[in-house]
Amino acid sequence: MKSFRFLLAGCALVTSLIHPAGAAAAPALDLRAYSDASGAITVLNGGASADPYFAMQALLLAHDNGMVIAQPAEKFVNWLLPRQKPDGTFDRFCRGAANTWAACQSADADDSLLAMWMRLLETMPDKLAKNPAWQKSHSVSQASLAHLFQPSRGVYMVSPLVLHGLFMDNLEVWSLKVHSRQAAQRAEAGKLARAIHATFWNPVDKRFLVSTQLEQRSQKAAFYPDHVAQVFPLLVDFPLLPADARQHYRAWMQQHRSEWLNHGKADYPWGVLAVLALRQDDKATASCWLREATPLRHSARWAVTDETAYQLLVSKGVNAVDAAARCT
Repeated sequence: MKSFRFLLAGCALVTSLIHPAGAAAAPALDLRAYSDASGAITVLNGGASADPYFAMQALLLAHDNGMVIAQPAEKFVNWLLPRQKPDGTFDRFCRGAANTWAACQSADADDSLLAMWMRLLETMPDKLAKNPAWQKSHSVSQASLAHLFQPSRGVYMVSPLVLHGLFMDNLEVWSLKVHSRQAAQRAEAGKLARAIHATFWNPVDKRFLVSTQLEQRSQKAAFYPDHVAQVFPLLVDFPLLPADARQHYRAWMQQHRSEWLNHGKADYPWGVLAVLALRQDDKATASCWLREATPLRHSARWAVTDETAYQLLVSKGVNAVDAAARCT
């Protein structure tokens, strides 16, 4: 089972751009607290660890919710691209002497990382079209991801060495296909969606399984990955839900809202769910998250994705609720 990826992060600020005509443009994601001159994006505020998953999750979260990511995204791509392995996969990196970076650990999962990498490249279509190195990387990544496809189930395995499939990873692959500019990829999205539902939906318990591993059926459900997995489809707009999106969201919040809002007291605050709350027109819950989570900024329990979520909420005018308001 994939380990919980949310580590540490620091602070950043929301910046805005103004068009010449005077109309406010989309806010720009500011990752200066997480990046160095080379373009690396760390999971710590000025830290010594760079996990491509965190960087791409933050960049895509911002992009998918209307923020400008061009500056940090291009620098990051140019930093990571020469570090991509010949088979298309990626490692995690540690900062050494003289601010040099070296691979120090394998990635958690190849399938989701390859999908997110291709999606990130595709958010910059003009640059992708003009850059042969980017195009080659995209092609190599696409071939590497294809090798992880498991025809018997119609879903993707974690890696060549980890031969089970994960629900949330496959949703990230589906997200790549449904957003793709390639007609063939978009055509595959529907087939993959049906396979994901057939493989991971448990009609008896009326829950999504987190893995194809049989042993996970008998394990006690935890907030991550089990409970998060139930709401993760809404983060990527996956259509095959047991109820319509609004009902599914409300049912999840009724069960897990308090647990989530208290999660930061001992772990990480899961800011991506606050972004989801705002997308579901649940501004009250997003405001509660800001009140509960903002004190964690700059702390050991604040991930770069939490900082991105914070910037998104603030840029959209969300304010923390008053201290007297009841949230949990």
